[in-house]
Amino acid sequence: MAIAPAVNDWFVANKRDLPWRADGYPAWGILVSEIMLQQTPVARVIPRLEQWLDRWPTPAALAASPSGDAVRAWERLGYPRRALNLHAAAVAITRDHGGVVPADVDQLLALPGIGAYTARAVAAFAYGVRTPVVDTNVRRVLARAVDGQADAGPPSTKRDLAAMDAQLPAETGQARTFNAGAMELGAVICTARSPRCEQCPIRDQCAWRAAGYPAYAGAKRVVQKKYEGSDRQVRGLILAALRQRDGALPPDELRTLWPDDTQRGRALDGLLVDGLVTGTPDSGYSLPD
Repeated sequence: MAIAPAVNDWFVANKRDLPWRADGYPAWGILVSEIMLQQTPVARVIPRLEQWLDRWPTPAALAASPSGDAVRAWERLGYPRRALNLHAAAVAITRDHGGVVPADVDQLLALPGIGAYTARAVAAFAYGVRTPVVDTNVRRVLARAVDGQADAGPPSTKRDLAAMDAQLPAETGQARTFNAGAMELGAVICTARSPRCEQCPIRDQCAWRAAGYPAYAGAKRVVQKKYEGSDRQVRGLILAALRQRDGALPPDELRTLWPDDTQRGRALDGLLVDGLVTGTPDSGYSLPD
């Protein structure tokens, strides 16, 4: 069953106007946007992306700044390790690729912090490379339309890429459109909780709809713990305090951020291991130089 033609026609007519979809948008901007968009809503990414590219319009510009500046500029986008990864990728691009984001998937995968999704998204959307791009939305569309399942279940890079590749048009332009269109369809129509099936361009091809929308009975994905009260929240509080300081944060002030000594210490240790924070109890703590 080929779903690409209908998805592509729908996408061309209905796609959202997003900055990284503009003609001629730079590969560096697409790389930054893809990293920012991981587990972060589009509405929160757009203003931060614009500020980021105004400050660091090229990989070389970011590479010339301390990694702590990247963490500070990340602010409340969440998962701040991504800021360090982006800085490390900028350094590698500047050092190894003459400051130009590579188009080759394997070269992109070799960059620090760049995984299977991001490498293929940059290759496909920045350079038109025919390669399957698979995120959560794409996995859900394929699970429902092709496999007749309500949910895609736990991810498998090899299986998921093969499933998308089987649907990918041979022509590079159509393949690029389908990669973007399948994502868009999952984001705005074939949503996880309230799919708008009557507005779906492939409703008559959908195996899940034809089967009567059976409930998902397969393996479950790991559900992330709630943010409130989690180590993630404590890490965020520590980083927020450090972003507001020019100098080191003394341990006494650190203790005021969270009452549980054990959890606060665990969160701090994690930040130190991740390279997001530097320092000692004697010197105090700060963002990396």
